[in-house]
Amino acid sequence: MEATKNKKPTLNIGIKSFLIAIIVIFALMVVTYVLTLVVPGGSYGRVEDANGNLVIDTESGFTSVAGGIPFWKWVLSPILVLGANGSGALIAVIAFLLVIGGIFTALDKCGLINYMLARLTARYYKVRYRLMAIIILFFMALGAMVGSFEECVPLVPIVVALALALGWDKLTGIGMSLLAVGAGFASGVCNPFTVGVAQQLANLPMFSGVWLRLVSFVFIYGLVFGFVYLHAKKVEKPVADCESFANFERNAKMDKATVVFIAVVGAGICAVLSSAFISVLQDYTMIIVAVMFLVAGISATLVSGMQAKDLAKSFVNGVVSILPAVLMILMASSIKYTMEEANILDTVLHGVINLANDMPKWSVILLIYLLVLGMNFFIPSGSAKAFMLIPIIVPIASIFGISSQLCIVAFAFGDGFSNVFYPTNAALLISLGLVDVNYASWFKYCWKFQLLNLILTSLLLLFGLWVGY
Repeated sequence: MEATKNKKPTLNIGIKSFLIAIIVIFALMVVTYVLTLVVPGGSYGRVEDANGNLVIDTESGFTSVAGGIPFWKWVLSPILVLGANGSGALIAVIAFLLVIGGIFTALDKCGLINYMLARLTARYYKVRYRLMAIIILFFMALGAMVGSFEECVPLVPIVVALALALGWDKLTGIGMSLLAVGAGFASGVCNPFTVGVAQQLANLPMFSGVWLRLVSFVFIYGLVFGFVYLHAKKVEKPVADCESFANFERNAKMDKATVVFIAVVGAGICAVLSSAFISVLQDYTMIIVAVMFLVAGISATLVSGMQAKDLAKSFVNGVVSILPAVLMILMASSIKYTMEEANILDTVLHGVINLANDMPKWSVILLIYLLVLGMNFFIPSGSAKAFMLIPIIVPIASIFGISSQLCIVAFAFGDGFSNVFYPTNAALLISLGLVDVNYASWFKYCWKFQLLNLILTSLLLLFGLWVGY
């Protein structure tokens, strides 16, 4: 199994990938600062809802306020963002990734991940495209049913390594995992972080109107699988050139460690899946995943025969290796911080809303879709965008006779798909860095899918409007 050994997943961020990502994000930071110099400040009034969340008060309207941000504050924005409102979620993401980095490195060091990949490859190499279809469905279901996205980052290097072992390339592996979970997240079947929050704000029963989102899930799954399948067919290697699969030898100690790892991870996944029905768990899914990997990693590495001191050393090395990702997260998050501090985020929103005044009904729903799509560049958080946009777009849509349910679908579409495309999304940047794929290569691969998906989802929205959804 030499080929598999040479393709072990690691959490060391590739230098080239890291530099390209930093350059792209810094360029976006500069563009954002320039916008603060030319776009006037403005603000919508906000009030607290029944749950204590700040939402836009449509009664108070839009008012002009002082804009701009001091240059020094822009320079320090990647640090200052840690003290901004809502920074708790940002800090949680960073802590989550540090834990994952440490555990993943320990699993890699003891050889368990390499062993599990070799065993899986030896079993399924003859039906690899069937396995691809199942993996894509699994990741899409995680995104659609429980709103998993960032939580799947530690699984991306594993799937990429599996794709390499099966004769495909890294882009195929990212497509099977990150692209799939992002597409499922956007379909929003029972996504608590987009559809759930947005429907509550629109005074709709949670997860009501599910039929159109289920139909969308089916069509989007077909698009994702077809896109990844066609690319894999172009780059695939003959199975005979990949591995001597028949010569795989089982290891009793590694088998026990595999059982322990899968059992703990399986229990964690069940807990995450149950969050769709147990609302109190929805705020803790990332913590659950972090604890799940921590317990699974520690127990499995010790069962595999790794010494406790080696485990501790590997864990620390893994935490250090993930630190470049922290810088990328802070820089990407500073873009929204800059716009909010300069009071131009609401101004941009107000300008787009005004475009709807003289537009035909069918184009309004597409404008809402594009508005959320544009705002997702600056605000990756689905729930944060819901509190910002739903109180505005639902009343506007009602004026044109567009249902709140269709607005929710447009919101879910606009929020999710670009998470795997925009360089301001931390999970995307980190995933690319972990498997040493630069953003330019991913852009070249992904833009065709994004275009096809934009056409497909726009048609689904127009279909919903036509049938009176």
